[in-house]
Amino acid sequence: MSVRHERARARLIESLREKGIRDERVLAAVESVPRHDFVEQGLRMRAWEDEALPIGLNQTISQPFTVAFQTELLDVEKGDRVLEIGTGSGYQAAILATLGVRVFSVERHAPLLERTNALLQRLGYEVRTRLGDGTQGWPALAPFDAIVVTAGGGGVPPALLQQLRLPSAGRRDARLVIPVGGSEGQTMLRITRGGAGADDFSEESFGQFRFVPLVGRGRLGER
Repeated sequence: MSVRHERARARLIESLREKGIRDERVLAAVESVPRHDFVEQGLRMRAWEDEALPIGLNQTISQPFTVAFQTELLDVEKGDRVLEIGTGSGYQAAILATLGVRVFSVERHAPLLERTNALLQRLGYEVRTRLGDGTQGWPALAPFDAIVVTAGGGGVPPALLQQLRLPSAGRRDARLVIPVGGSEGQTMLRITRGGAGADDFSEESFGQFRFVPLVGRGRLGER
């Protein structure tokens, strides 16, 4: 990494602290993952700015604050099984892998997934991926300790709720972090599974964000 990148990275971490990111594990992961490797060559000088950048196919790499914010809300522990909906550039998956969790990621764009898989492998991040409809989750590998959705939908896909692990003694309840809303912006939700019933979920709201649309055939449940 160049001296210029090093300085920009230090400024970014300080900016994330000023914006309210408190989990030092998350900040360390953002500092560790080379974001400049996850953006297009022509945009590398902007890689450490706190902004979303295009990655092709009308998709973006989320701004670092958004990635840090969602990761902090997930509140993962080493060894957790985490499902990511929307592999995209692979940046969020790399942050999670750096935190020591087992990452499973679903992407609907085949060319993007092929490129991202090669990048993650080259950089040494262990992430298991599949091509598919993210609104359906990954039922064959469920349940998960946490699920993060990196695209905005009009509701919460029921399949994702049901793929959260049931409560277990001595373990924190499983949680889903997802932005929900229309094209003008979404509210970040954290939904926690507190029981075995179909409606045993609690919901918290955490501010407004803007994501690319969540697309899939799964009916989006309104909450």
